[in-house]
Amino acid sequence: MTRLNLLLLAALLASCLYLVKTTYDTRRLFAEVERAKNVHARLEVDFKRLEAERQAQATHLRVEKVARDRLSMRTATPAVTQYVGDPGASAPAAAGEGR
Repeated sequence: MTRLNLLLLAALLASCLYLVKTTYDTRRLFAEVERAKNVHARLEVDFKRLEAERQAQATHLRVEKVARDRLSMRTATPAVTQYVGDPGASAPAAAGEGR
């Protein structure tokens, strides 16, 4: 009888220790999940902010302003436009007109 009681006591202690370890692991993992959710929420906010900044940076007016200010570009007008023709393309057309 004493052996059985000692065996049951050892099994009870082992199951109690296992329960404590499992509870500790569960709480630790839950805390990690909560931290990961917080990081995810922070990254989501950063992504939305960066996406809004990207869209603001890509507007036509801003691109044109940067092209004028930083790159010293200007709008193409007929006065500064040079048209280049293909000399080989006009020769067959002239040959075809003589027929």
